[in-house]
Amino acid sequence: MGLTQSLNIALSGLTATARGAEVVASNLANKDVVAYGKRSIELSTARLGGVRVDTVLRHGNPALIAERRLAQADSAAGATLLTFHQSLEGWIGAPGTDGALGERINRLETALTAAAADPGATARLVEVFDAATTLAAGLRHVTEQIQSSRQAADTQIRSDVEVFNDALARVAELNRTIARMVAQGQDIAGLLDQRQALVDRIADIVPLREVQRDGGQILLYSAGGATLLDGQPAALATLPSGIIRAESAPLPGLMLNGQPVSLSGDGPLSGGRLAANFMLRDNLGPAAQAALDQLGADLILRLEGADNSRTSGTPALFTDAGASLDPIQIQGIAGRVMVNILVDPAHGGDLWRLRAGLGATTPGEVGDGRLLTGLADALARTHPPTTGSSSGGWQSLAGLAGSLLSETATARLSQERTVSFANTRSAALTQLEAEGGVDSDHELQMLLRIETAYAANARVIQTVDRMLATLLEI
Repeated sequence: MGLTQSLNIALSGLTATARGAEVVASNLANKDVVAYGKRSIELSTARLGGVRVDTVLRHGNPALIAERRLAQADSAAGATLLTFHQSLEGWIGAPGTDGALGERINRLETALTAAAADPGATARLVEVFDAATTLAAGLRHVTEQIQSSRQAADTQIRSDVEVFNDALARVAELNRTIARMVAQGQDIAGLLDQRQALVDRIADIVPLREVQRDGGQILLYSAGGATLLDGQPAALATLPSGIIRAESAPLPGLMLNGQPVSLSGDGPLSGGRLAANFMLRDNLGPAAQAALDQLGADLILRLEGADNSRTSGTPALFTDAGASLDPIQIQGIAGRVMVNILVDPAHGGDLWRLRAGLGATTPGEVGDGRLLTGLADALARTHPPTTGSSSGGWQSLAGLAGSLLSETATARLSQERTVSFANTRSAALTQLEAEGGVDSDHELQMLLRIETAYAANARVIQTVDRMLATLLEI
């Protein structure tokens, strides 16, 4: 072996060790980056001796990543639904909590009973009016919160659609770039990191599967089988919903490549945060509102039946935005419940009508508490729901509110178990993926080996240099 060849071999060793040091430095710098894939260099013997860097390998476990993405989609969906259930339970209020619907009903019953014992006391009638006003305000507040949650879900849907379309288009562009660079023999590890981060972002919105293709490209399919990326990216779209109210007609659905697509349990885009927000907006929110409307309608009808002073068709103590209740038009009624202005002094009403009746023309006997007793009895009386109820059974108004809270708490507990399982699974898979990533101790050991190899090759060059110098002196 000649001195020139020895020098070239040593130089190739220096080049390989320098590239190895660069890869180790990259691994250590990016060890906490989620989408970063650990690198290593692949070496082979050069034709004329020495060493050659064939490629920089990017390591990963595709099967593990696929399962982690499905788990993170379940976790994102579960968190969205759990937040709604927890919020709804808080809006209704637990027993003994200030402002809870059940406590507002109990306060009205108590105020009516106290006023019946002393019907001539204005202070007692004021307490009844305040309790009735507070109960009506509580029903309207819960309605506003439910519709606000549906509006927020609709906003998140539009945001997720934009993010999905943008990220998928960028994945498609990276596919093309990666294929071109593979054909040219260039390093694509950094682009693979970028693409994985984008696919991870999409996987929160719609659960998906990734299929590897030649040239470093990938295909993407939803977990339900819809093609999301095969050369050209798919496109999602949804129309604006405007202001969402309890009485809103069916809201716009989702379009995939211009065609309606289902987000139900067996639909092609089921699962993930997008489907969860559609479920909140179109199913859970309306169902919660319907149960609340049943409570509001039951309140109005109970007290209508207890006040015989009214003429047919005129409102009683509680009204549907000032009118009597139409039993077939109760959608959104909880958001329209108001105390009759005939008993509201601020609107020219008279408190004595609470004692004499909404249809009375004179204050009547100040000691007559029969109507007040009848109103209290109407709230406490158990009977079948007058407008239909998911809970069924004979219940007082407070019992109906308790059933609403119980059903909400049950749904919340069930969702908590679902989310706990999804989060545990996602965390475990994420940990397994991290364990297959960058190991700092291993990388530092590699750096020491690289340092030793670099020093050895440098020593060879120094030795050859001295030998050449000696030859030149001869």
